[in-house]
Amino acid sequence: MPLQCGIVGLPNVGKSTIFNALTKSYSAEAQNYPFCTIDPNVGVVAVPDVRFDYLVKIVEPKSSVPVAVEFVDIAGLVKGASQGEGLGNKFLDHIRKVNAILHVVRCFGDENVTHVSGRVSPKSDVEIVELELILADAEQVEKRLQNLVKKKKSGDKEALLLCGILERVQTTLAAGKPASAAGLNADEKELIKDLALLSLKPVLFIGNIDESLIATPEKSPEFAELLQVAAERGAEAVPLSGKIESEIGQLTPEEEKEFLAELGLKEPGLNRVIREAYKLLGYITFFTAGEVEVRAWNIVNGSTAPQAAGTIHSDIERGFIRAEVTPYAAVHEFGTQKKAQEAGKLRLEGKEYIMQDGDVVYFRFNV
Repeated sequence: MPLQCGIVGLPNVGKSTIFNALTKSYSAEAQNYPFCTIDPNVGVVAVPDVRFDYLVKIVEPKSSVPVAVEFVDIAGLVKGASQGEGLGNKFLDHIRKVNAILHVVRCFGDENVTHVSGRVSPKSDVEIVELELILADAEQVEKRLQNLVKKKKSGDKEALLLCGILERVQTTLAAGKPASAAGLNADEKELIKDLALLSLKPVLFIGNIDESLIATPEKSPEFAELLQVAAERGAEAVPLSGKIESEIGQLTPEEEKEFLAELGLKEPGLNRVIREAYKLLGYITFFTAGEVEVRAWNIVNGSTAPQAAGTIHSDIERGFIRAEVTPYAAVHEFGTQKKAQEAGKLRLEGKEYIMQDGDVVYFRFNV
C-alpha cells in the first residue's frame, strides 16, 4: 500500500534540498527565492531497517524488497494561502493527497538566504503554516455542515452523528487549534475521512539547523524552540542539516562512513527522518524470508495475521490456515531462522493473532 508523506514549510527553509538528499535524485530545483518549487516532486525511498539488512545477509536470497515511503516535495506556503495567496489552493490541494506531513522549519541564520518573514522564528513559522491549514479546514467543515442541515432536521441518524463530530472539529478550529486536537477516535476519523482535513494529518517537524551544530543540536536555540512547539502538539522534532545531508547523498558508502565519523554522527539524519515518517503513518513491518526473496511488508499496527497475509495476496487471506511466526529478535539471537525454530521459538498462530513488529512469517493457506 502506498505510504506518502508531503514535505511542507515556508519558502526557503530547505524543503527541496532535503527532498533531494532523501531521494538522492537532485531533481528538485533548490534556489534562494520563494516558489522555486511549483509542481510537486515525488521520490520513493527505502525505509532503513537493520533487521531487513540482517535477514538479507544470512539468507542470501535471489532478490530482496524493502519497505518504501513516497516523499512529495510541495511548494512553499505563505500567509494567506487559504485565501489564494502564493500558490494558495493549489498548494493546499497537494497536501490533501498525502497521508502525513513532514514540516520543515528553518533553525539556522544566514544573511545570504532570504527568509519570507524577514526573521528566523521557528514558533512563528510553524504558526503561519498551521493557521493556513486550520483556515482551509474550517471552510471545508462549514460547507459540509451546511450540506447536512436538512438531513439533520429530518432526524437522519448518520447526519446527526456526522454533525456531532464536525461540530466538535469546528469548535476546535475556531479556537485556533488543529483538527488533530479535537480528540477524535479512529472510528470518528474514518467517518470524515473524505474531507481530507489538512490539520488532522499526523505531523513530524524537521528542524533544518546550522551545519556547525549538527552533532550538538541541543545547543541550537532555534531547535530548542521547535522542540517546545512540537511537544505542545504531541509531535516529534528531528534535527538535521540540509547542507550536510546533501553532501552525504553524493558520497560513496566508504566516504560516507568517514565523513559521518568526522562529524561525530552514527548515521545520516535523514535515516531517522525516514524511520520516524514511517512510524508516523502508524505502520509496523513484518518479513517473509526465503531463498527466492526476502521482503519487508508494511501493515497498519493492530492488523491480524489474515490481514497481513492479504498484503501479500488476497488468495492467501481468503484461504488462510495459520501463520508460522518466528520473532526477529530470536532469529538474531540464534543466528538464523532455522536455528531459532530448532530452539523452540517458532509459534503457530491463528486468525485472531495480532501481528507484531519484526515478525518473520510463513503463511499456510488453501484455496
